[in-house]
Amino acid sequence: MDPRPYLVGLVGTGVGPSLSPALHMAEARARGLDYVYRTIDLGDLGISPARIGEVLSWARSLGFDALNITHPCKQLVVEHLDEIDPAAAALGAVNTVVFGEDGRTHGHNTDVTGFAHGFTEGLPGAAVDTVVLVGAGGAGTAVADALLRLGCRHLHIVDLDVARAARLGVDLAARHPQARVAASAFDDLRDLLPVSDGVVHATPTGMAAHPGIPFSAEARSAGHRGIEVRGVAGRRARRLRHTGLRARTGGAGRRRCGQPCRRDGADGFGRRRDGDVECAGRETGPGTSASVAHLAFPADPHR
Repeated sequence: MDPRPYLVGLVGTGVGPSLSPALHMAEARARGLDYVYRTIDLGDLGISPARIGEVLSWARSLGFDALNITHPCKQLVVEHLDEIDPAAAALGAVNTVVFGEDGRTHGHNTDVTGFAHGFTEGLPGAAVDTVVLVGAGGAGTAVADALLRLGCRHLHIVDLDVARAARLGVDLAARHPQARVAASAFDDLRDLLPVSDGVVHATPTGMAAHPGIPFSAEARSAGHRGIEVRGVAGRRARRLRHTGLRARTGGAGRRRCGQPCRRDGADGFGRRRDGDVECAGRETGPGTSASVAHLAFPADPHR
């Protein structure tokens, strides 16, 4: 076993029930690492997300080696970092902070590569010409970039804050001129879903602090029969089935961890199997975070 101990944490709101600690530490044991992973739930601690800079200082003083950053801090944390890698800088969002030996903070974003890897492995051959993305925050920003890199030509970004979605659209269009990116309100979902190849959900809805289900009858009417569901929420899987969606939670152990200790930030992704969807991956290693996206794509990608 590597004698060096590692202390890593997950910072966000509503992260108490996260599977990240169990998944990270199980993988660490398999790799012979002395590794402790802790959740830092700002809501439970009564700490405003706006104080994320102070949280970094506290974590550094307490001996943390790295932090995963999730909702609602992925964008807030950027201005408090000493260094940020080019990919994260372009996105304006960070999901991983590493503390250097000199105490400097280094920000990374693994959501793009994680989502892209998970999508291509979990839904091979799925059409992505026209996609609806729900959520324009830190996770949504990364997922949008990944979708465009995967060949999406028409991306509709839906957010409660339409202006935020529009700003993201302008930024993406500048970096991906081959694609058409449009911002829409939630009221537009009913019209957008039937003409899309799939929908990606990248908001906090469904997390412990934000209960609910991300899609309702609109997804059913659009024929999106498969959706990924976080393994922590069997109840959400049953509720999704009641709307007509075919949902399945994933298995356990190494298969659930997906590609161990890669810098892959996907929270999980659908894998087609007899028309259903099962979890094909989870957040793993010190370079990942716990809340990226749900997927809903047709069971037959060639419909």
